Amino acid sequence: MDKECPGEPTGEPADIVEFNAMGRSRFTRAITVCAGLSLAMGLSGCVLSPAGTAKERAKIDAVSGSYEPRAGNHELPELPAEASWRDTLSRALLANGELESAYFEWKAALARIDQAAVWPNSNVALTFGYMFSSENVKEWNRTSLGVGFDPSMNLTLPVKARAAGKVALDAAREAGEKFRATKFEVQRKALSAYFELAFTEEFIRIEQDNLALLRLLVDSANTRAQTGGPLQDLLKAQIESRAAENELANTRASAASMHSMLNAILGRAADAPLTLPTAIPAPRPITADDAHLIAAGVAQNPQLAALAQQVAGRQDAIELARLAYLPDFSPSASITGNIAQSIGTMLMLPSRRPALRAAINEAQAMRGSSEAMLRQTRQDRAASFVANLYLLRNAERQSQLYRQQIIPAAQALVSSSRSAYAAGAVGFADLVDSERMLLTMRRMLAEVEMEREERLVDLEALAGIDIETLASAPGSGR
Repeated sequence: MDKECPGEPTGEPADIVEFNAMGRSRFTRAITVCAGLSLAMGLSGCVLSPAGTAKERAKIDAVSGSYEPRAGNHELPELPAEASWRDTLSRALLANGELESAYFEWKAALARIDQAAVWPNSNVALTFGYMFSSENVKEWNRTSLGVGFDPSMNLTLPVKARAAGKVALDAAREAGEKFRATKFEVQRKALSAYFELAFTEEFIRIEQDNLALLRLLVDSANTRAQTGGPLQDLLKAQIESRAAENELANTRASAASMHSMLNAILGRAADAPLTLPTAIPAPRPITADDAHLIAAGVAQNPQLAALAQQVAGRQDAIELARLAYLPDFSPSASITGNIAQSIGTMLMLPSRRPALRAAINEAQAMRGSSEAMLRQTRQDRAASFVANLYLLRNAERQSQLYRQQIIPAAQALVSSSRSAYAAGAVGFADLVDSERMLLTMRRMLAEVEMEREERLVDLEALAGIDIETLASAPGSGR
């Protein structure tokens, strides 16, 4: 191992020995000057944020509390003893990993704005040199200090940094709309699963009532058969009773499956207890008229908004590609003691013009692709929204018909049949038929109301709005 012995002759020139012995403090001073210059240049950096950046950051700040890690603890709210659809939806939105991932994608896209729009875009490069000479020259005059920019990255014009920031902002807005689309897709799945389970449990209650009636019918037919009545009535009643038992078992199995799926959406164990209210959910109110709903559904659709931001981003990308025709530069300055001071710049002229034209053509083609996709998606979403709205209104019409006319008529029939049976005017089978008709109408009402809630959830996902927040337009008459 080579060792350096202090005090021994090294064979170096006298000026080097002098530098080693006496120049350390001045060398340190020169390094301090360089560090000071570096700090000054670093502090001069700024972000040429495009207009709208603060507004987009305010949007993500409004939802950040739900998705940022909470001191390493990601506890989810417990469901109440009887979970309403609001309780279920609130937990589902917090438990969904895809939605949380979309939030962080949005946050990352916002962070890219500062990366793209920062100026100066090149790092500061500091140089230091010391001239060894036997001439009688002061150490300061032997020292050369220089400042410039990283030669591997040219300094762009500020207009280019601002244009790059606009492209990054468009991408961040697109990510924000994708987050909104994901939110409403999660909402659609959670509410659909909740309402499907809630109405399936209502079907179970109806089928239990139907089975109880059939068992009464079996007992009655059995009594008549023992006293000489027709055996066919007993067999028919037994067959219907067994079929009803099987249907009830199938419905309970479907409810158990739905229970597990809803628990998965809520981030719970598949077999975790989940109790829903025993009454079917009340219809969610819609205060807006159809014209307002259609206008909002097309204007606020998150997928359309994301595509619109994509089109805007590709338009800004065209402008950024055109700015490549402007030259870049690399300024520098240096001093050599008291002997020389100089400033200069290196200008980078764009000589790859065919590549620049190709980049502009590519950006224009991508914009055309996005515009075509936006146009087609707008047509598809508008058609899908109107189709679902028609089905929702038809379900509402049927629900009103059942609630106001058919169910009251069936209840009146049951009441009349009970009175007639008590008076001996009708037989037990006629009474059971009346009861079963009422149960059938109850099931049909539950089916159309489930259809209505499912269509409403689909409309919310297509429109990207919570239907309760959408009021009628002024002068709509509703």
